[in-house]
Amino acid sequence: MKNLLNSVRLVGNVGYDPEIREFEGGKKLARLTLATNERVTLLSGDVINNTQWHRLVAWGAVADRFEKMVKKGSKLMIEGRLQHRTYVDADGQKKEASEVVVKNVLLIEAKGKSADMEVGELQPAGE
Repeated sequence: MKNLLNSVRLVGNVGYDPEIREFEGGKKLARLTLATNERVTLLSGDVINNTQWHRLVAWGAVADRFEKMVKKGSKLMIEGRLQHRTYVDADGQKKEASEVVVKNVLLIEAKGKSADMEVGELQPAGE
């Protein structure tokens, strides 16, 4: 039960190809967005689609797998934890960001990949 204190699970489509940064020693960071959609019925009876965009980050082996297997439009199921952070932008302004740090991911549907790409579970990084 302790692991559920800060647990996020989402299913959605990738908004853009993962942005990959590699650091000294070969450790990688992946950044991407995930769109989740929910159909909502208003009191008037009208049905609308409510799309939410989520920032995702992944480190190490999970980032490497994002780089190799995930493209814009891919459908994913992710599991991770919510992280809030502050930073200073290029103009010296203090900013805040919320993002999901991905630990597990399941590639449900691939986009922009060859037919021989395997769709299935990407193992957690263990980091």
